[in-house]
Amino acid sequence: MEIKQISVFIENRKGRLKKAIDTLSKAEINIRALSIADHAKFGILRLIVSDNEKAKNALEENKFVVKENDVIVVEIPDKPNGLNSLLEILNDENINVEYLYAFVAKTDDAVVVVRLENVEEGIKALKAKNANLLTRTYIDNL
Repeated sequence: MEIKQISVFIENRKGRLKKAIDTLSKAEINIRALSIADHAKFGILRLIVSDNEKAKNALEENKFVVKENDVIVVEIPDKPNGLNSLLEILNDENINVEYLYAFVAKTDDAVVVVRLENVEEGIKALKAKNANLLTRTYIDNL
């Protein structure tokens, strides 16, 4: 149950992040989750949004480079060792985590967005251990 995430490449200069967020706001895109990774000359803004196509079109029209990729969204216990329980499953199956970011939802659990080297194997491993993989509909209703 992968979910599409968009990645926006942003120059590391004043006002570029705000311009990207303004672009999404004007297009009436709701940001459900985000992460920013910083590099020397640019950053990568990773987003789960309410409408990927509309977001991509708006950002590209405003000269942003946008890429879409698959991530897995998993609900984990919001307590010590909650994240480690997820990582243990992936590690035991020798599945590499490229990156992840997390947030707390309106539930008692936390939500983790995970980009894996092999998404299909990750889904299979997590399902085998009864991990709560979230759907796009669930994310939209958080």
